[in-house]
Amino acid sequence: MATQPKKLIANNKKAYHDYFLEEKIEAGIELVGTEVKSLRQGKCSVKEAFVRIDNGEMFIYQMHISPYEKGNIFNREPLRPRKLLLHKHEIIKLESKIKEKGYAIVPVEVYFTNGRVKVLIALARGKKLYDKRADIKAKDLKREAGREFKLNVR
Repeated sequence: MATQPKKLIANNKKAYHDYFLEEKIEAGIELVGTEVKSLRQGKCSVKEAFVRIDNGEMFIYQMHISPYEKGNIFNREPLRPRKLLLHKHEIIKLESKIKEKGYAIVPVEVYFTNGRVKVLIALARGKKLYDKRADIKAKDLKREAGREFKLNVR
């Protein structure tokens, strides 16, 4: 069985700005049929989403999946908590890490792989304001260097 490339549904650019992403893990997500159909149309947002561990199970909160237009009574609440599907040892490992001060688990991407919806979650450490400023400065310098290079090539 050949693996297909992943089809990106939603990306959390805010996570890259607000956190240092240390370890990334791919997780499945428990959905109902109309939610999958809505995701196929690209109607998903993970900007405000976060992940918590409750009783040894991992849930994603505030992930917005718009109701499917033709779903009528089968549609679910757009912001309901959804269970993430991970192995027990992965959950235990992440739980021990987030007990340390300053760590959190954030969703980074939502995508399709081989017809299944996956969520890329990351163990993240919060950035301070000066870290964010340094990142913005480095990005601006890189952009300027690219512009200069493009002008000199012509």
